[in-house]
Amino acid sequence: QVQLQESGPGLVKPSQTLSLTCAVSGGKVATAYNYWNWIRQSPGKAMEWIGYITYTGSTHYNPSLKSRTSNSRDTSKNQFTLQVSSVTPEDTDVYYCARAPKQTLDPEGMTSWGKGTLVTVSS
Repeated sequence: QVQLQESGPGLVKPSQTLSLTCAVSGGKVATAYNYWNWIRQSPGKAMEWIGYITYTGSTHYNPSLKSRTSNSRDTSKNQFTLQVSSVTPEDTDVYYCARAPKQTLDPEGMTSWGKGTLVTVSS
């Protein structure tokens, strides 16, 4: 069974770049057909899909975040990374990495989840 673990700083200053890594075990990031997603959620709000990187390395992003978001992967370390630039306090959320077996923007379509990590944007 695929297991995911997010890591990264819990506090980021406004205008800086948020960077999170998701370590994958029990599976390989380059194995077909895996879609490696990032999703975030604020208390009391619906989950927001951020983007994914596929087993081939191709990426797809939420249009509302596309200009500030970048996904990458390191197959040697079996992990993938999210970067969000020019962050504001509105980017304060719990960030999750998740795996899907096909292309989907729906959190309900994810089959494996990390536990989530809180990122606070504050000076």
